[in-house]
Amino acid sequence: MPGQLSARSLASLTKPGAHQPGRHTDGEGLHLHVRPAGQAAWVLRFRLHGRQRDLGLGGYPEVGLAEARDLAREARVLVSKGVDPTLERQRGRQAAREAADPARSFRAAAEALMASKGPAWRNAKHARQWARTLELYAFPTFGTWPVGEVDTASVLAALQPVWTRVPETARRLRERIEAVLDFARARGWRAGENPARWRGHLAELLPSPRQLVRPRHHPSLPWTEMPAFWTALMRRDGTSAQALRLLILTAARSGEVREMRWAEVDVARAVWTVPAERMKARRTHRVPLSPEALEVLQGQAALPRDAAGRVFSGARPGRPLSDMALSALVRGMATDGLAEEELPRWRDTEGAVVVPHGFRSSFREWTRARGVQDHLGEIALAHVDKDRVRAAYARSDLLEERRAMMERWARWCTAGRDDAEQPSEIGTFQ
Repeated sequence: MPGQLSARSLASLTKPGAHQPGRHTDGEGLHLHVRPAGQAAWVLRFRLHGRQRDLGLGGYPEVGLAEARDLAREARVLVSKGVDPTLERQRGRQAAREAADPARSFRAAAEALMASKGPAWRNAKHARQWARTLELYAFPTFGTWPVGEVDTASVLAALQPVWTRVPETARRLRERIEAVLDFARARGWRAGENPARWRGHLAELLPSPRQLVRPRHHPSLPWTEMPAFWTALMRRDGTSAQALRLLILTAARSGEVREMRWAEVDVARAVWTVPAERMKARRTHRVPLSPEALEVLQGQAALPRDAAGRVFSGARPGRPLSDMALSALVRGMATDGLAEEELPRWRDTEGAVVVPHGFRSSFREWTRARGVQDHLGEIALAHVDKDRVRAAYARSDLLEERRAMMERWARWCTAGRDDAEQPSEIGTFQ
């Protein structure tokens, strides 16, 4: 139990000529190590990443019992976050050595900032991205310079090669350079205004990153990559993955799928009828369900149903699956494990991470590439014909014609083939 040692027991254990060699525990890994020669030191034993380690906390009596317990408590907090307190101590000593150097470099200031603030960052990936951005773009320009000599011209020299080419990366780079220089100023390592400041300074010299990002459609996956994406998606479990599968197979909008009710599904006829109030055009929309789509629904039918009868329940009781859940799933599939500057696995033709809504465009491009009649693709997406005369005469939603199309699309996504076949037999489930 914590607190096994006391001032009296410490005096007895370390009494000159009558000391008691060995490890004397105070609890939670903290112990006093008394050596045969009589010296005593505090040691914290902890386990991290499956390995047992010891951290020296100072000699006794220079470090008293109360101080040793405080130091042990701070170290255990780091361990709980997956941080090795031994490495943190080394970084602190390195930062201290650099603080004593009057010609400390920008790189040294950046590393000192990361050592100081890194433990509070949300995850290790963020810390790696922070360091990687500076390593690629700032350090080659002025990493070895004394941090006090970094000026506007040098900051611009680092930013301009990527400012218009990769605006989002450039924005982060500027923010990180600014943070390093603010840190250095707070430490007394430089003086004057921050040359990486945006408002009232670089904003007068560079175009806004927001102005450089062109208005664009939702990033969509090229239709030729859909079978490979589907294979990756099938390795994902959970409600979000199931909802995304149905979204792809039906070419529906995210909100239509997330709010889907069992009462809207006619299993016997393999039709999903989306009510007008949930449609963008405020018109009822019928969706033919392929055997693959029915298989997704069959998996959901085995799960408990929420009070509203939703097919895809959200994490919170009584709430639908969130749009962010689908977006996070796709982004995770595209970027997990990649460095910040690497292109995502699943991206559009311009390198942007695809989004759930973009799969509607993937479907539409597939219909064009495969010679599907244009109006069938438009009806499947529930688009309103802008020609009022033509729209007035289009009374049928061509459900059965679209069924053959959606079954071909499902075969392409799930099996990499979309040859015309006879409509598959419609299965049923309870």
